[in-house]
Amino acid sequence: MRRIDITYRTMFAELAQRSLDGQFQADFPLEGRFVTVPVKGRDYWYFDLPTPEGDKRRYVGPHSDEEITARVNAHKEIKDDLRERRRMVGTLLRSGGMQGPDDFAGDITKALADAGLFRLRAVLIGSVAFGCYAGLLGVRLPSTAMQTGDADFAQDFAISSEVGDSLPPVLEILQSIDKTFRAVPHQADKAKVVAFVNSKGYRVEFLTGNRGSDEHTGKPSPMPALGGASAESLRFLDYLIYEPVRTVLLHRQGVSVIVPTPERYAVHKLIVASRRLTDALGRAKREKDVLQASLLFEALLETRQGDVLADAYREAWDRGKAWQEGIISGLAMMPGNGKAALATAMGVSKDELGKG
Repeated sequence: MRRIDITYRTMFAELAQRSLDGQFQADFPLEGRFVTVPVKGRDYWYFDLPTPEGDKRRYVGPHSDEEITARVNAHKEIKDDLRERRRMVGTLLRSGGMQGPDDFAGDITKALADAGLFRLRAVLIGSVAFGCYAGLLGVRLPSTAMQTGDADFAQDFAISSEVGDSLPPVLEILQSIDKTFRAVPHQADKAKVVAFVNSKGYRVEFLTGNRGSDEHTGKPSPMPALGGASAESLRFLDYLIYEPVRTVLLHRQGVSVIVPTPERYAVHKLIVASRRLTDALGRAKREKDVLQASLLFEALLETRQGDVLADAYREAWDRGKAWQEGIISGLAMMPGNGKAALATAMGVSKDELGKG
């Protein structure tokens, strides 16, 4: 697996920083002010923006997040340079060995980001998120592993319930990109919507983890922060979106996003591959799941992060029988290189994987 030159890895890190600065400036105009609000024993930043009807309050993030607090403190000093950021994105795509999303997926993600989705601590998941890992890990990843016909976003139910803020109506945001987007009523509850689809079949879906048991699986959860959208409750998703990381999507001037850690993404893909449907679409998704997991296993080992991969694997394995069955089934489908990388990270032989 080829490493990306340090020059471009440094540029990617700088772009990620500048994109977050730029998004922060757009979200919080200079005429407003930041305030600290205690919630259930923890301090959070909120932003009060004066309007003719009184202050409009927006959620910013936890006081304990050092990056957010630093930006609050340096708010008046942040300067955004769209032209330079566009130049950096172009360089990384042309010369840096990195990949961006297709334009439509990028525009969808940017529109939701500009509306505040990631400020409200949602997480970009799926193949659009996978495209960010080349820059994060500093390795070249094949573009074939990133192709997708949908965009998936996840948010923790407790976060959505407690932030006291919300996106504008999601359908309006999506229709600003493509007027043919429509809401898709959920099969289990026609009054709730977790997905939106356009005339070409491109699907945007919102997901959340189960809350304590399997009783919510396959049912829509109300999500107060998602602009009228609910979210599909899925098993294993809480593992995926635990302690995600900030990075940048290489689209236009760079889009500041939040994605799962690569080690959790890889292990999660190993598990969900075993739960795909057996029709043609399900088989294609399963093949991409194991390919992405395999590539990330190799990349994590190449970049000397085998220990974090081993920790993520053990955490999933220790969650119980259903998790273990998913891992074993996923390993049976995995290419040899990925399995070998995981075995090396775990300090065992390939034959010993999936045996505790």
